[in-house]
Amino acid sequence: MALLERGHRVGELMSSMSQRDQLVALARTLHREGYDDHATGHITIRQPNNTFLVNPFELTWDELRSSDILEMDDQGNQLSGNLSITPAITLHIELHKTRHDLHVALHGHPQWATAWASALRIPPIYDQTSALAGNNVVLHDGYGGSVDATEQARSAVMAMGSSHTALLAHHGVFVAAESITFAFMWASTIEWRARRAWQVEALGGSKPIDDSIVASLHEFVVKNIDIFPTFEAAIRAELRHDPNMFA
Repeated sequence: MALLERGHRVGELMSSMSQRDQLVALARTLHREGYDDHATGHITIRQPNNTFLVNPFELTWDELRSSDILEMDDQGNQLSGNLSITPAITLHIELHKTRHDLHVALHGHPQWATAWASALRIPPIYDQTSALAGNNVVLHDGYGGSVDATEQARSAVMAMGSSHTALLAHHGVFVAAESITFAFMWASTIEWRARRAWQVEALGGSKPIDDSIVASLHEFVVKNIDIFPTFEAAIRAELRHDPNMFA
């Protein structure tokens, strides 16, 4: 793939990818970021006809390929694919019912953010990279078991409100986004933030970045997401590791 070469402008790689490829790229890159709790975790992408692409239950995120991607309707009924949809897809169904402005949702159990969620704490923002996703993070302290139950899923979605990231107590992370690029930014940043906060507090702690500065950095990201090369750089790294991941 010519776009694996260095020197291409931001957006060129993404424009060459189908939505199935983009879902695979998101799963693969986030697995390397720490979303690696075995075969758990699910991603949905809304399509123009209001059906959804979703990763299969049986495969880990780092082995996923484009030909593995399933399609479902807005009730979670499987429309295509040979593998199966996770029972926990209810969480996505409830989100997409209420947030028609969002096209991507993902849930996983990343190593560091899940530790903070289990401690019932939102990690402070101690460095610039952690600030890129802003303070738009909520903690849902309502763990009642698996989110395959409608009431549990609905409770998490309601707690999330208009935020793009939720820490689900004793469980993991839920991210909602307008695009695949935003989904990578929010999901990767909360894991970075959780790891960095742990490290700073292990050293005895520090003063978090001022909220006004965090808000300014976050606003810049929201307005200029198309100039950030981070996601495409991560995709190129995955393609170097497995050139056949879009097969």
